[in-house]
Amino acid sequence: MSLPSYEKLGVFYLGREFDPGSGKLGADLLYDSRDLTTHAVCIGMTGSGKTGLCLSLLEEAALDGVPAIAIDPKGDIANLALTFPELRAQDFRPWIDEGEAARKQQTPDEYAAATAEQWRKGLAEWGQDAERVGRLRAAAEVTIYTPGSDAGRPLSVLRSFAAPDAAALADATALKERIGSAVSGLLALLGIEADPIRSREHILLSALLDATWRSGASPDLAALIQGVQKPPFDKIGVFDLETFFPAKDRTELALRINGLLAAPGFEAWLHGEPLDVQRLLYTQDGRPRVAIISIAHLNDAERMFVVTLVANELVAWMRRQSGTSSLRALFYMDEIFGYFPPSAMPPSKLPMLTLLKQARAFGIGVVLATQNPVDLDYKGLGNAGTWFIGRLQTERDRARVVDGLLGSEGGGGLDKGGLEQLLANLGQRTFLVRNVHDDAPVLLRTRWAMSYLRGPLTLAEIGRLTPRAATPVSSTAPAAAVGSTAPGGSRKSVASGSGGSRPIVEHGVTERFLETSAPGAPHYRPFIGARVRAHYVDAKAGLDAWQTTYWLAAVGADGPDWDTAEAHADPGPRFAVGPAAGASYDDVPGAALSPREYKRWAAALEDSVARSGSMSLWTCPPLKLTATPGASEGEFRAQVALALREKRDAAVEALRSKYASKIATLEDRTRRAEQRVEREKTQASNQTLSTALAVGGGLLGAIFGGGRRRSTLRQAETAARNMGRAGKERADVEHAEADVHALRRQIEALESQLADEVAALEVQYDPGAVRIEEKPVKPRRSDLAVDDVALIWAP
Repeated sequence: MSLPSYEKLGVFYLGREFDPGSGKLGADLLYDSRDLTTHAVCIGMTGSGKTGLCLSLLEEAALDGVPAIAIDPKGDIANLALTFPELRAQDFRPWIDEGEAARKQQTPDEYAAATAEQWRKGLAEWGQDAERVGRLRAAAEVTIYTPGSDAGRPLSVLRSFAAPDAAALADATALKERIGSAVSGLLALLGIEADPIRSREHILLSALLDATWRSGASPDLAALIQGVQKPPFDKIGVFDLETFFPAKDRTELALRINGLLAAPGFEAWLHGEPLDVQRLLYTQDGRPRVAIISIAHLNDAERMFVVTLVANELVAWMRRQSGTSSLRALFYMDEIFGYFPPSAMPPSKLPMLTLLKQARAFGIGVVLATQNPVDLDYKGLGNAGTWFIGRLQTERDRARVVDGLLGSEGGGGLDKGGLEQLLANLGQRTFLVRNVHDDAPVLLRTRWAMSYLRGPLTLAEIGRLTPRAATPVSSTAPAAAVGSTAPGGSRKSVASGSGGSRPIVEHGVTERFLETSAPGAPHYRPFIGARVRAHYVDAKAGLDAWQTTYWLAAVGADGPDWDTAEAHADPGPRFAVGPAAGASYDDVPGAALSPREYKRWAAALEDSVARSGSMSLWTCPPLKLTATPGASEGEFRAQVALALREKRDAAVEALRSKYASKIATLEDRTRRAEQRVEREKTQASNQTLSTALAVGGGLLGAIFGGGRRRSTLRQAETAARNMGRAGKERADVEHAEADVHALRRQIEALESQLADEVAALEVQYDPGAVRIEEKPVKPRRSDLAVDDVALIWAP
């Protein structure tokens, strides 16, 4: 059976409807992607096919251009990276289980060939082929992250202690939730069970994060250790600090955090890509990504820490997005047992509850799966609009799921007895699907997964799937330069001297020292730094924004060369409290040691920015969209893709509504025509019987009637008339059947026309085909302001 031509446009092909009575498969089950914004729960024991169903869901999302973050506690979600468009035996060969091959008395090569053939046949049985696998591979990048390990792509978690933006700081509830779960995650990593209300450790760290974030600082673990020892406040509540948490006890807490920082192997947690949701969901060029965060190699405390931080970052990112009714992104977690219990409140539960309650408005779908249905908070899961229920191990499991489903929004229209009977008889790869957007539940037999379901992957196997071309970026590195706002983009260096002492500057000159993480005593080079506030206005693009940047220019005998300076995004580079011990210094031009020239240099910077500075603004003329100031090309392409998906979903819905009434009318006429066929067949059958009786009576009369000739002639005449009527009835049946066939052809033609029009929308709303442009916007000279001009020492 071929797939519908519109299967990529907002609908997910999950399998086919299943009739338990006949054991036969029915129509394709096409799940509306927008239904996932009301979230989904998938429950099934080992061997039920739960993993295959969830991976198919992620495959369909990727095909539709929807990015996803998937937390993988076992290692089998990483199978999404095992897609082989050519379905060759040699593609499967590195990933087969050689032990299984030996048990089947096959060589590894034979088993790989058999597996490739099995996958080819399995896909074909479900209307899929190698071309669809190729489209899946091209649609989204699959990246496996391994926090705490460099086997996959390393993921730094320290960015999660970065100060939130101004909007998040202004939202008291959101700020409290983020601080609370971040602190709970850290304490769980330390092995401290902390009540947010009673625990001194939790209250102190929460107060410390709150004070640090409000000051604009972003602490790492080292800064937290210093803050615990010497907090920037004297009171907590009404108690003074020493009464509430004496210095001796605070030192013990600081030592525990330091022990974590100094533990062997912990440096792996400090390196890698930052935990940035936008970067997890999209590549730099705006291509959607399936980000698999593998935590199978971590202990329980580390797993809780990672899950909590990821969920927290997703909540914070979510609140910065615009509202949408289309599916923007997916958050999937397998095996949530222990992370979402009914009564306890582990650190992971609060952000997950927040997502279940609020993510719908932002187009984020949450999919949670488990094989242990007993220890789940079904009250919280009542926010899920779709339930996929597979085979369960015990009656207790089934009873718990029945109670949870009937008590949720997804239980409408179900009776307990019928539900229990259905669940008791489910087979492998068969799921009861209850979707609140549909009229009634259906049974689903899941389709063949396009990814090779190899089973859990080890760290070594994940390493084979991870390219090693790029060096991981440390989240603790200084802020990168914003080259797009700089007139030029290269830094003019000053030749290093022989290592002189620090020069003496006159009163009125501000000195600052850039932070350095390099070991040993640094050698400082002189730069001139200044803060610039500029106003960018473009009425056509709807732009009216202020932007603050920090400029650094090498200083020579003629002063700073602003035309080759680099600009840093606000708040600029990170400065240390003072110079590092034992540092050496380059020679400095005399003008930089006196405040007299700094005013002139500020005016020169203002003139340079007015002449050459600009804000690069990404625009999409066909959609009349303009990026927010500072957005990268990749971020804007993601914005464009979402806008196109919203327009596509609306257009598809309009088309389906347009054709629905026509198809419904024809289907109604078809039903009436079919009823007429049945009536005509009945009449024709009755007339045929009557004719047969009349003919039979006439013959008997002729044979045995003797003198009843006249009666026999009348019977013959009656038989002849009946035969004529029977012929007419048969003709009526043929005419009625022809009407049914004609109506069915009309329905097929309408459905084909609908499919063609929907397929045309795929081209019309293809994100890869839409044109985007980079538009430079000059600052208003009258609004330019330069201040904070200083002598900057850079190591």
